[in-house]
Amino acid sequence: MTFGYLKSGKHCTFPLILALFALLPSVQAQGPAPETAAPLFPGGALISYNSVFTTRGSTAIAPQIRPTVQPTFEHEGDFTFTWGFFRDFDLTVNMPIITNRFQFAAPLNSPTPGGTGLGDSMILVKYRFLRKDSDRGTTQASLTVGPKIPIGRTDVLGPSGNLLPATLQPGSGSTDFFVGGYLTYTGLFNIRRLVADEALTALITTEGTQSTRLGDNVESRFWLSYRPVESKNVGREWFIGPDLIWLHSQNDRVAGVVQNGSGGDALLAGMTTYIGVNPGMHVWVATDWDVLHSTGTLFMPVRRHISFGITQQFRIGNH
Repeated sequence: MTFGYLKSGKHCTFPLILALFALLPSVQAQGPAPETAAPLFPGGALISYNSVFTTRGSTAIAPQIRPTVQPTFEHEGDFTFTWGFFRDFDLTVNMPIITNRFQFAAPLNSPTPGGTGLGDSMILVKYRFLRKDSDRGTTQASLTVGPKIPIGRTDVLGPSGNLLPATLQPGSGSTDFFVGGYLTYTGLFNIRRLVADEALTALITTEGTQSTRLGDNVESRFWLSYRPVESKNVGREWFIGPDLIWLHSQNDRVAGVVQNGSGGDALLAGMTTYIGVNPGMHVWVATDWDVLHSTGTLFMPVRRHISFGITQQFRIGNH
């Protein structure tokens, strides 16, 4: 998940904010802004909606559902609010709605366990500790930290009426800690519109529902983007370029017992594009596919990852 900055000085009222949410579908990948290191300036704010689809392969045969099984299909609808409350600082609140499904490998008429519900929320503070401007462009670096609050649903039942494993629940039941580091380097190779953007994030977990501690995970996302369109008032922009994602997850623990082989590594590659349709409004699409992954006995790597979203930026107060 990444967080952006406000380019437009356009004002927006809270009724407009509510109207925007009403128009969104009722349901992390790239996030609200194309450049991840910059915070919102004081008084700046944004709301965004990000729809993320993740698929994994399955080798399980019905009725076997292991306690560490991952969804073969997951949809996460992320609602995000970010506010620049002080120079170089911003505050983000994220609220997801998650749908998990698990498809057995065989037979084809097996039931598909899963459900939909509110996921865990995150409250994050970003601090930009470096900004350096030059004729080449701007270098920025920031740090984001905050808790993941266990408000998500953990009571989804399977077709037989039994509680589904913690890994198939929308919520985790655990209070976790998020930390992220971001670096944005504009003007790569002295090409003003070429931008290198790196986001390195980690989620440190604790024990949650069903005495399960999901493995800590780390994600690195590198995006090399070029801006073929850039208007003077930044109302019209277009960013496009390849990205590379490394995902690492540690083994899960159930009742204190390490589930060997449930963690692993995956490397995905794809493309991301952002389009500025109006001052303060971006839409984006990102697609990534599995390139390499671990072969742990219980590990279910991501095979395909698709996301799209919309961001509206505005002002709060008279900063």
